[in-house]
Amino acid sequence: MAQLRDYLHTAVPTPLMDVGVEVVNLHTYIGKIDSKFKRQRRSLDEHVEHLRAVLERLRQAKYKANPDKCEFARQELGYLGHYVTPQGIRPLADKIEALHVWSKPTNTTDVRSFMRLAGYYQRFITRYSRIVAPMTRLQSPKVPVVFDDDARQSFQALKTTMLMTPVLSIYDPALPTRVTTDASGYGIGAVLEQHDGDDWHPVEYFSHKVPPINSLDDARKKELLAFVMALKRWRHFLLGRPRFTWVTDNNPLTYYKTQDTVSSTIGRWMYFIDQFDFTPKHLPGLSNRAADALSRRPDLCAMTHHVFTFDEELQRHFIRGYESDPDFATLYAQLSSDHPPASHHRIADGYLLLHSR
Repeated sequence: MAQLRDYLHTAVPTPLMDVGVEVVNLHTYIGKIDSKFKRQRRSLDEHVEHLRAVLERLRQAKYKANPDKCEFARQELGYLGHYVTPQGIRPLADKIEALHVWSKPTNTTDVRSFMRLAGYYQRFITRYSRIVAPMTRLQSPKVPVVFDDDARQSFQALKTTMLMTPVLSIYDPALPTRVTTDASGYGIGAVLEQHDGDDWHPVEYFSHKVPPINSLDDARKKELLAFVMALKRWRHFLLGRPRFTWVTDNNPLTYYKTQDTVSSTIGRWMYFIDQFDFTPKHLPGLSNRAADALSRRPDLCAMTHHVFTFDEELQRHFIRGYESDPDFATLYAQLSSDHPPASHHRIADGYLLLHSR
């Protein structure tokens, strides 16, 4: 059943999923169970037979299925905030309604609560980060929650967009699969799609800012980074499956595999990529519209040098270190003033940076 397979992909940690693939070998049976509902050619008796095989494999691997959280012989059901059908996946109507009637946030806690619920469904929205950029800034406790025109438009646009989310296809290991990537100066974009015999249909959208450490890399290296990040995002779908297609407008593998020497970073990326079975395919940028648009979102450019992944406690630790360090205390105080002097250093979100690093 689709919901059982999705449970294994979303609720079970990755190391256990590896066990599920290599030791428990559930996918053979789950694929057959999927066929019962997608093509409606399987009998109920055969479905029960396959289900018994899956449960027996779980027992042998010493896993337990909670009966209160299981449903069997169903073609449609609500699951993990989504409505799963043979035609695809969409957000649950009550979750969308909750977002639609959400009142204007008045403090940081309200903003974070709204963003957590909306962010759970970002896989359905091609330009999610662009839409929520003004709201994202309001999540910081250092920024007063003032709903200016940008924040108000962002809040309403997200509500409206959530009412029009597309139905995403359920991933099927047996269908032809392609990953389309693109990288711009400040962002990467990717689309995972599958062909049902008639046309290509999206399974999930993905976009991300280029990490600051890679912001000055050339286009070829950023294109390889986009592919690496897409593979990490969809590793549970792509690792071990029959050959899929990587669509790109700049194939960096051809270049890097002909070089006598490469950097340690490229070497690690190539080692990771070699685990997957795929065929690269060149597609001009003008034809690569979905991934190209995701990679060129202006909000990613705005966030490239101002977003850090450190938690607040670590940030405070850095600031205390700056203020007590004899080499940096004076410089930090000067740059923190209302009229900082000209300097190659600057302060961003409390961190002392040299140029952009």
